[in-house]
Amino acid sequence: HVQLVESGGGSVQAGGSLRLSCAASGYTYSRYCMGWFRQAPGKEREGVAAIWPGDTRKYYADSAKGRFTVSQDNASSTVYLQLNGAKPEDTGMYYCGIPTPIGCAKRPTSYPYWGQGTQVTVS
Repeated sequence: HVQLVESGGGSVQAGGSLRLSCAASGYTYSRYCMGWFRQAPGKEREGVAAIWPGDTRKYYADSAKGRFTVSQDNASSTVYLQLNGAKPEDTGMYYCGIPTPIGCAKRPTSYPYWGQGTQVTVS
């Protein structure tokens, strides 16, 4: 069955960096887009970044442009999110997800598969 496991979250001071990982299993990883979302307490889940198969395209939310980098390693079925220049407003639970075939970089409702999340706290 499909499984997504995030890791790499933690506490960081403003201006610092973190590298989040999402290990995928249970399906043919290289055929699907992967997305990163985050959710702050009391707020809706919002898209942060997405990456298409073969790195043919990458998407970044305006809040992530210039600071976050999404990448992937097909050999290990892992997608990464590098956070640089962290800001307090980046605080939240970060999730990776697999969208429907036409759902990449779209709303969370287009993502039927999610990991359990990893917490990022920026102070």
